[in-house]
Amino acid sequence: MAIYNTSSDSANTAVRAFLTRVGEHYLGHSFNTGSGKGKAIWLDIKGNYFSSCCAYCGEKHEQLQIEHVFMFNRTEYGLHHPGNVIPCCKGCNKRERNAGKSYCDWESHLKLICEKRGEESAFSKRKQAILDNFNRYDYPDLNENEKHAIRVIAGSLYENIKTESEKSLSLYKQLDEAFVK
Repeated sequence: MAIYNTSSDSANTAVRAFLTRVGEHYLGHSFNTGSGKGKAIWLDIKGNYFSSCCAYCGEKHEQLQIEHVFMFNRTEYGLHHPGNVIPCCKGCNKRERNAGKSYCDWESHLKLICEKRGEESAFSKRKQAILDNFNRYDYPDLNENEKHAIRVIAGSLYENIKTESEKSLSLYKQLDEAFVK
C-alpha cells in the first residue's frame, strides 16, 4: 500500500492497465490472477511448473509473488500474460540497477542471484524454466514495430494522465477559491 500517492502513481497504474489489456489481446481472454481461469493458470505456473519455488533463487516459499519477467512498466513494457509471469520470493522480487540507474534485465538479475548464492551451476536450469514458461503460454514475440507502438502509447498515456492530474488540481484550486472560501 502506498504511503504517499503522486500523479506518477496514477500514470503508472494507467500504463499497467494498458499492458494488461494488450496481454489479454494476445492471450485471447482475461488474465485476472485473483479469480477464475486466470487464477487457475497462475496456480498452475506456480505449483506445477515451478514447484512452489522462486524462479530466481530456487527456494520453496509459501508466499510467492507474481514477477513479470519483462517488467510491467512503460520502459520495458512487459505484458500481463501467463508467459511473462513467474513465481518469485519477496527477496528476489527487487531488481538490481545498472550503472545508469535503469533496472537490469531478467537474465542479468537471475545471474546475479545465482552468483550471490554461489549457485552458478543452477543458472542454466533456472533460465531454461523461465524460457519454457514463455513458450508454454505462447508469450508474444513482439517485432520492433509492435514494441515501438506499445512504447509510444504507454509513454503518451503516462504523460497524459500526469498532465490531467495536475490540471484537475488546478481546477479544484480555482473552484475552491471561487465557491468555498
